[in-house]
Amino acid sequence: MPRPRTHDPDRVLDAAEALAVRSGPAAVTIRAVASATGVSNGALYHTFGSRAELLGRTWIRAAHRFLALQADMVAAAGVDGVDAVIAAAEAPAEFAARHPLSTQLFFTVRRDDLLGDDLPDTVRTELAATQKTLVELMKTLAHRLWQRRDAHAVDTLTICLVDLPTAILLDRDRLADPTARRQLRATVRAVLDIGPAPA
Repeated sequence: MPRPRTHDPDRVLDAAEALAVRSGPAAVTIRAVASATGVSNGALYHTFGSRAELLGRTWIRAAHRFLALQADMVAAAGVDGVDAVIAAAEAPAEFAARHPLSTQLFFTVRRDDLLGDDLPDTVRTELAATQKTLVELMKTLAHRLWQRRDAHAVDTLTICLVDLPTAILLDRDRLADPTARRQLRATVRAVLDIGPAPA
């Protein structure tokens, strides 16, 4: 009889992530994850509390991975604000190369879709914090570029870091396309050249 596998939370999250990407978030159940990992239902409930928390923490791990990579890419771009924004905009393509399943989960399951009534407050708070992290990055980049942190400046950075990567890379499944990345860089530069509306 095979010995039970060691209970590794990351392995559990890997299994939940694979289920969510392959069959949709509804497929992530305690029973399905237990079957995929060999971890007992009881051990999963002890660690994660509920199916909602397991799914939420799976998404949060993907979000943390992406935001950490994006921050590293911005730091590596140096002090030039335009280069930093372009690096941040290209983060989804780099993320897809390093973490393909996390990329699919993070960019196909909306954070708001996880905010059900049964989600624990601690997980709800962590989900909200991921959004705040991205907004703070936008404010930092806006200040570097224009010495501004107002809504118009953040809106311009939202176009560069969310709207354009989504339209050019994600929606058209072109994350690995070098031409698409060149198009993204050129488009981001054009938006930054115009700049935000007056404060």
